[in-house]
Amino acid sequence: MAFEGLADDWVVWSEEREKVVLAYRPDVFDGAAFPAPCMPTLYLTKGRRSRHPGTQTRPSDPWVVTLYLEPEVNRSPDEFETRDAAEAGAVELAERFAAGEVDYRDIYQVPREDYFAKLDELTGRAD
Repeated sequence: MAFEGLADDWVVWSEEREKVVLAYRPDVFDGAAFPAPCMPTLYLTKGRRSRHPGTQTRPSDPWVVTLYLEPEVNRSPDEFETRDAAEAGAVELAERFAAGEVDYRDIYQVPREDYFAKLDELTGRAD
């Protein structure tokens, strides 16, 4: 089964042949208390998401796992040679994120304190 061992706070949001989206706590980041675009997401893609629309992937393109906190705010991507390895990498990153082991503050240039406080609470980083 793909994404076996995925941390409980993460769900497979969509799955296609060359792209999978994992969403963190869609029950919280639903557009009410926090804007839906702020829902942490993990993208697993064949090639980079930033490639030009319509560009075909090549067999030599890596599988890429990217954590997004907002559409333009992301952690540097991790690259893998195979989809299986990328899935395992995504599960491991999701687990680390849910456990509070990913420092999302470093990703932002302009802090969003209310958002950070909620993520701290959800990931067990709150005092």
